[in-house]
Amino acid sequence: MSDKIDSPFPRLKLTVNKVEGHCYHGYKIGDELILEDFTHPPKFFCLGLAHALFPVIYALSFGAKFPFRDNQRSLLVTCPDGGKLEFKAEVLDKEGKPEFAAKDPDWKGPKPKNMVIEVFKSDGKCAFGYKVGDKWETTGLKCIPGFCGAAFHCAFPALFALNFGAKFFFMKDPDTLDTVTCPDGGHIVFKVSRVKEEEKK
Repeated sequence: MSDKIDSPFPRLKLTVNKVEGHCYHGYKIGDELILEDFTHPPKFFCLGLAHALFPVIYALSFGAKFPFRDNQRSLLVTCPDGGKLEFKAEVLDKEGKPEFAAKDPDWKGPKPKNMVIEVFKSDGKCAFGYKVGDKWETTGLKCIPGFCGAAFHCAFPALFALNFGAKFFFMKDPDTLDTVTCPDGGHIVFKVSRVKEEEKK
């Protein structure tokens, strides 16, 4: 396996911002970790952190902005093990410097996006009986009542990214992602879409 990363995605930087308990990995305030892209964590990276962090670095990698932040191209992420640590996640430009977008001066609170999850492909084997064409609507980061938890877990990074303005540059429609796959044998593939403003009217 090659050590070289052939990736179209940006590098990311994590900085330990706060420590309020014992960390098994020994992370300390000011420690910096570089990820070659959102799919390549450093060696011996904490998987608990990776689980909580993934939607954030996924969103940043596809251009998401967090308008309430002094730098919209960054976000704070809390350790899921009792909140012992806090990390600042940033996306790096081609020169290796953190991308910067000043806080949105017009931000007056959350503006959750309307999104749709749709069954895009199916081989007919689904414990929930989902079939091609089934659709569910959600707003912002709200869960969908009664929806398959395993499927929602897989769809959440896309929902999170789209909610904060990410664009999937490799898709025909960059406001959609049609590769969200059921983890149980891949029997269902979902398409996740952000509803365009004109479609809501």
